[in-house]
Amino acid sequence: MSLEKESSVSVTASPPSENETVPVVSPVEIAPPPDGGAGWIQVFVGHLALFNTFGWFNSYGIFQDYYTEELNLPLSAVSWTGSVQVFLLACIGMFSGRLFDAGYFRSLLVIGSILQLLAVFMASLATEYWQLFLAQGVCGGLGAGILYCPVIACVSTYFARKRALAISLVTSGGATGGLVFPIIAQQLPGKIGFPWTMRVMGFVVMFNAAVMLTFARTRLPPRPRGPIVEWAAFKELPYSLYTAGAFCVLWSVRILSSVNANVLKINHYGRTILHMESTTSLNTLFIANAVGVPGRIIPALVSDAYLGPFRTLVPLAISASVLYFGWIGVRDPATLYVFAVLSGIINGGVQTISMAGLPSLTKDLSKVGTRSGMIMTVGSFACLTGPPIAGALIDVADGRYLYMQIWAGCIMLLSAFFVAASWYARLKQDA
Repeated sequence: MSLEKESSVSVTASPPSENETVPVVSPVEIAPPPDGGAGWIQVFVGHLALFNTFGWFNSYGIFQDYYTEELNLPLSAVSWTGSVQVFLLACIGMFSGRLFDAGYFRSLLVIGSILQLLAVFMASLATEYWQLFLAQGVCGGLGAGILYCPVIACVSTYFARKRALAISLVTSGGATGGLVFPIIAQQLPGKIGFPWTMRVMGFVVMFNAAVMLTFARTRLPPRPRGPIVEWAAFKELPYSLYTAGAFCVLWSVRILSSVNANVLKINHYGRTILHMESTTSLNTLFIANAVGVPGRIIPALVSDAYLGPFRTLVPLAISASVLYFGWIGVRDPATLYVFAVLSGIINGGVQTISMAGLPSLTKDLSKVGTRSGMIMTVGSFACLTGPPIAGALIDVADGRYLYMQIWAGCIMLLSAFFVAASWYARLKQDA
C-alpha cells in the first residue's frame, strides 16, 4: 500500500543548455514556531489522541476483571494483553516518528484511528483469549503507537518558549480519558452488558478521531530522505544520557499504572493489602488520574518560565523516588488517599516533562519525530520488562510490596542522575 505524502510538491525541469547558468537553490527558510495561534488547535488534536490511547488503556483494570470472571480466562494471560498494548505503543515510535518527519502525519492519524476502532469493536466480540489478544493487545497497541509519537512531535514543532505547557496539555488527555473511560466501564455493564459498553467506548473513540482528522495539520515541510534510526544521535552524550534517564523513568513509573496483574495498581493495593471495599479502592485510581491534570500543567509552566525541561525533571524524579520509598509507610486507607493525590501530581509531572525534554535534544526540528521515536522505542522495553520484574519482587516477598517499592525508588533516583548528567553534558557541549 502506498501513501500519498502530504504537503509535498514534485517539480521536474529540463537540463540547462550550454549558454544557461544553473541557479543556486537556497534552502527553504522555515519561520520560527508561532508559540500559539494554530498551534493550540494541534494541542487539542493531540489531547484527543492521548484521550483515545492512554485514556482507554487506563480502563484495562476493569476489563481485566470481566475477562477473568465472565470469560474464565487465566489472569496471567489476560495481563499480558495489557502489557503488549503499552509495549507496542512505545515500540513503534521509531517508525511512526520517521514517517511523521517524511510528511505522513494525516495518513498516520487515519491508520492509527482505524486500528484503534477495530481493536475496540473486535474486543467487544471476543470470547476466546487469542481473539482478545489480537484485538485489544496487538491491534490496539499498534494503533496507539502509530498515533502517539507523531502527535507529540507535531505539537513540539509549533512551540518553543511554551513547549512544555503545550505537551503537558496533550498528555493530559491520558488523564481525562482515564476518568471518562473507567466511569463508562464501571457504570454501563450492569445496564447494557459488557459488549455494548465496549461499543459505547468505540463510538467515543470514533467521534474523537473524526475531530482529530478535521483539524490536524503539520507546520514543517516533509523530510522524505533519511534513516529510520539515526545512530549518530547516540554518539551525542546528552542524547544517550537522556535516553537512559527516560528508560529508568518508564521502568519505575509504570508500576502505579501498570496493567500487569502481578504488579498491582493503587486501587488493587488498597483492596488486597489494606482490605478496602472494591468501590472505595477504585476511587483512589480516579483521584490519581484527576489530580494528574494539574500535576502535568504546573511543572510545565515552571519549565517554560524558569528552569527548562532538564532542571525541572530532576527534582520531579527525586520527588517520585521519595514518594515510592514513602509508599512503604502506607498502611491505612486515609494514607492511601494522600499517596494517590501525591502520585497523581508527581508522576503526571514526571511523564510530561520527560516527553517535553525530547524535542530539546535536537536543533533540527525536521528530525524531531525520528529522534523522539528512537527514545520511545528504547523505553518500550522498560514498559515490557518493568512489570514482570516488579511482580517477581512481590512474589519473592510473599505478596508484600517492600522489595518492589525499594526497587522502584532506586530506579527513579537513578533516572534523576542520568537526566542531571545529560543536562551537564549539554552545558559543556554548548560552551
